[in-house]
Amino acid sequence: MTDSYAVRAEGLEKRYGDKRALDGFDLAVREGTVHGLLGPNGAGKTTAVRILATLVRPDGGRAEVAGLDVARRPGEVRARIGLTGQYAAVDEVLTGQQNLEMFGRLFHLGGKRARARAAELLERFDLTDAADKGVGDYSGGMRRRLDLAASMILAPAVLFLDEPTTGLDPRGRGEVWDSVRALVAGGTTVLLTTQYLEEADRLASRITVIDRGRAIADDTPDGLKNAVGGDRIEVVVAERAEMPAVVKVVARVADGEPESDEGGLRVHAPVTDRVAALTEVARALRDEGVRAEDIGLRRPSLDDVFLRLTGHRTETIGTEEAA
Repeated sequence: MTDSYAVRAEGLEKRYGDKRALDGFDLAVREGTVHGLLGPNGAGKTTAVRILATLVRPDGGRAEVAGLDVARRPGEVRARIGLTGQYAAVDEVLTGQQNLEMFGRLFHLGGKRARARAAELLERFDLTDAADKGVGDYSGGMRRRLDLAASMILAPAVLFLDEPTTGLDPRGRGEVWDSVRALVAGGTTVLLTTQYLEEADRLASRITVIDRGRAIADDTPDGLKNAVGGDRIEVVVAERAEMPAVVKVVARVADGEPESDEGGLRVHAPVTDRVAALTEVARALRDEGVRAEDIGLRRPSLDDVFLRLTGHRTETIGTEEAA
């Protein structure tokens, strides 16, 4: 385990009765980066974070955070990490300033240092104007930013973010993303678990996909997309009855078997020569008398990666593991 990694896990195992939550899980997170951890619900994401944050002991394997073994030196690890869960842990009755001062006192900073640190964090997370407002009056994005600020009281080297934007609207998510980028720019390493693939694509420089307790892929977002395939041609038709004809046309230019989305009236397939493929499909559909609602080219998304690796898209997933 080298010094260039803020988080390393090798062969982590965790069992709950007959269920294997982690089954030889490996992870390597470089210092000063955002590393995404993606997987279907029940895949082991939360269990992995809990072990790395010293909240749960592994049954096998080993892990280091900030250069410290999480099983042998948990107290020292806790002094170097922050953890933000799926739901904000701030008190809605108190003001933003009071919340951060309270967390500072809980970390034994003392009254004067706690007040000073609260002021620093309120400014850093663009909450100074709301410092004296009750948190109950904050927007969702403001609450999550305050929650992030609370996790930074001791300026941790590593911050674990477990689905930090769950339930937020697009504006709130954007606010949290900006805060995360600022943290990383300041030297903090972030391990991000999320169900929003766009979030991982926007923030993470590297992504590990976990399924059934094991890492099944690890690469940059672009690397994962390239592994699925390059450009894809996509045709949307007006009538379901026209889809068989579209499949035949697309198959002439495709590098693989065309895929059909009956619900979306969509046919798509990978292609190599994107311009030639688009021209040929448009001409052939016109000759066949097929009315296309839309014809276009697109790159694979992380959702395509997720589907290929795990067998389903993220929106088909159930609830997260309780462990």
